[in-house]
Amino acid sequence: MPERRPEPSADVDDVAAVTVLLGRTPRAEFSVSVRHPSGAPIVIRNAAFLDDGTPLPTRYWLIDPELVRAVARLEADGGVRAAQAAVDPMALAAAHERYAAERDATIPADHAGPRPYGGVGGTRVGVKCLHAHYAHTLAGGDDPVGEWVAAQLVADAVTP
Repeated sequence: MPERRPEPSADVDDVAAVTVLLGRTPRAEFSVSVRHPSGAPIVIRNAAFLDDGTPLPTRYWLIDPELVRAVARLEADGGVRAAQAAVDPMALAAAHERYAAERDATIPADHAGPRPYGGVGGTRVGVKCLHAHYAHTLAGGDDPVGEWVAAQLVADAVTP
């Protein structure tokens, strides 16, 4: 069984930057997984629980304002349905399993109480949130929906 290790935490500057980007103080510990060349956070990796112990299924969170808007436009144009139709269901299911396994590996073995559920964006099947899939891909995850989103954004010339 893999050893469970504490996750790295963001420093005070990252907390301040993410607070501005989110418009509120983050409620979970996080680290910055992907940065803009300027140093600004693009993707954060969340702990499995909020500060009050509530399970947080969303491991990777896209916070770059320009990319958030671009992916929101893609979603508004029917991107969730289009992505689900374009991606192999078995590959998507495998991505959900890998995502959940990575997140769950950070939870202490003796944890009692509610646990995060699902895979990317907290869903067990299908596509729920293109932002979460794209964040996962940017952070190095093998995610066919995130790759589909990246291809759509490249076609629209929006990249980090």
